[in-house]
Amino acid sequence: MSRLNPRQREAVHYVSGPLLVLAGAGSGKTSVITSKIVYLVEQCGIKARNIAAVTFTNKAAREMKERVSKMLKGPDAKGLTVSTFHNLGLTIIREEHKVLGYKPGFSIFDSEDAKALLRDLMLRDHADSGEEIDAVQMQISSWKNDMLSPQQALSHAADDREQMIALVYQEYSRYLKAYNALDFDDLILLPVLLFQHQPAVLEKWQNRIRYLLVDEYQDTNLAQYELVKLLVGMRAQFTVVGDDDQSIYAWRGARPENLVRLNEDYPSLRLIKLEQNYRSTARILKVANTLIANNPHVYEKALWSDLGYGDPIRIIRTRNEDAEAERIAMEILDQKLRHKTEFRDFAVLYRGNHQSRLLEMKFQAYQIPYRLSGGQSFFARSEIKDAMAYLRLLVNANDDAALLRIINVPRREIGPSTLEKLGNYAMDRQGSLCAVIDEVGLEQHLAGKGLEKLRRFKQWLDTTTRRSREEEPLRVIKQLFTDIEYEEWLHQNSNTPAQAERRMKNVWYLIDSIEKMLDKDKGTQDELSIEDAISRLILRDMLEQREEEDDSDKVHMLTLHASKGLEFPHVFIMGLEEELLPHRASIEEDNIEEERRLMYVGITRARKTLALTYAATRKAYGEKLETIPSRFIDEMPQDDLVFEGTGGKDPDLNRAKGQATLSALKDLMGG
Repeated sequence: MSRLNPRQREAVHYVSGPLLVLAGAGSGKTSVITSKIVYLVEQCGIKARNIAAVTFTNKAAREMKERVSKMLKGPDAKGLTVSTFHNLGLTIIREEHKVLGYKPGFSIFDSEDAKALLRDLMLRDHADSGEEIDAVQMQISSWKNDMLSPQQALSHAADDREQMIALVYQEYSRYLKAYNALDFDDLILLPVLLFQHQPAVLEKWQNRIRYLLVDEYQDTNLAQYELVKLLVGMRAQFTVVGDDDQSIYAWRGARPENLVRLNEDYPSLRLIKLEQNYRSTARILKVANTLIANNPHVYEKALWSDLGYGDPIRIIRTRNEDAEAERIAMEILDQKLRHKTEFRDFAVLYRGNHQSRLLEMKFQAYQIPYRLSGGQSFFARSEIKDAMAYLRLLVNANDDAALLRIINVPRREIGPSTLEKLGNYAMDRQGSLCAVIDEVGLEQHLAGKGLEKLRRFKQWLDTTTRRSREEEPLRVIKQLFTDIEYEEWLHQNSNTPAQAERRMKNVWYLIDSIEKMLDKDKGTQDELSIEDAISRLILRDMLEQREEEDDSDKVHMLTLHASKGLEFPHVFIMGLEEELLPHRASIEEDNIEEERRLMYVGITRARKTLALTYAATRKAYGEKLETIPSRFIDEMPQDDLVFEGTGGKDPDLNRAKGQATLSALKDLMGG
């Protein structure tokens, strides 16, 4: 507690009513949440099992949990909930699945699983080629976040297209229920609907969670707001921490106005502002404050720092996008040589992933190691998900989600209607999809080719599973992918033969990984079985693991969206041009405020130095176009900016800079 500043301490100690902590970037909000959990247990007598803290990412939840575990030991910490919103929803659904009409062991469809089902439904009912699938998926997600049922979406449909999507939503919901499955949005929606319609269940959870803490409150959507409101009830014992200036997820349903709604729903709401920043120089904060002041605010705040005023912010103009990428690469090498910094101290931020390609090429040319964040993880690739689903079925034939993923990969002409009837029968029998295929009773619900194809698939799966236990398992697994002609299927469903070959290579790499795991433990006391090896892979979250482990000396390359929550000593933000930052879509939709918040997030990632770059010309659609510098440059305090590459060259400055780099090179090479 002694390490907290007066405002932070005030936020920790206030427990007599609802509290909003308006926490600016780098103001130590995680310290407030973790210290408050400890204070509630040690000083207020609230049991840890009656406290829940929720946030948006596994990484943030894990960091919170680790910090609390260092302060709360033994029995005091028992039963504490620190999780993401979706994990909390999943916990509620698991406990209340019967009331919700689900059987145990329900499946959770990820984005790709859901997309596959939607594609089948749209092909069947609307002869859709698959071009609209992303827009349909986004619209259904948006309706769920706004708590609209398929029937409500249908009655509110504004035109034929919305009516079509609402009908797909209706069928999609029916099929999910038949499969005993949920999608990601259901993890919030279902607990909200449950609490709204089952007062006894709501009271049980309100008694269990007696104090609720919510992080990144500006990122909540309507369903998440309602979930919080229902859980805290009339008692209203909660602390929410947020920053309206860092709300950058409107495109996925976030509503910064939820901070304003709090004041309307809880008139006794206490507001505490955290404005001292522990990350950046005063000049960086002045630039951020001046920029964001152009947005309307319900709650005013101004970040300040006692870390010194700091270097001017550099605005670097280059000839074109190639020169921009080259300049950033040379700047990083120059600063590394002259100031003996590490590559990991630098971050390059950009509005869209496409901007990273040129930069990657420059980094490779100059042998600058880099780490590209936000790329697709190995386990997120569709071919790896397919392969893992087959492996999961070898370990557990009752894995409904795995079965549904690959039942038509490659296509076996087992349609959604067949699967719906199978799902309904399995639910009636309280069994898994695979387990009931051979039951005589299924013939009353399903006949003809549909049943024949299901049973043929089941027979093949049973034979392969038996062989994987009796013979050399890896040989059987390799044979499996040959049997189903998976490589041929990839060639039919890839844009180019090279892409198909690359995807197949990924599958063989996965099988090699299993082989290495088995070889590593061969002859040891804990020798792995093939089932153990596959189970280990299933449990491994490759993306998060890679993020945690990769602390090597590399430049960080990431989008402005992905940079939220991170900080770096030296930051470059590239592409400061109209229609790039701010983005063209936002200009057309008159939504500059969110783009300005995105820029604010980027600026406040920097601890020591900040450079903003733009290109005078940029290629678009095959032709060279002149750009207009971003309006955000004009909105910054001009006295704190230094412009480079705009014609006003200073030969003395350039000479001094060149001399310093030369000296650094000589030192590096021993004189």
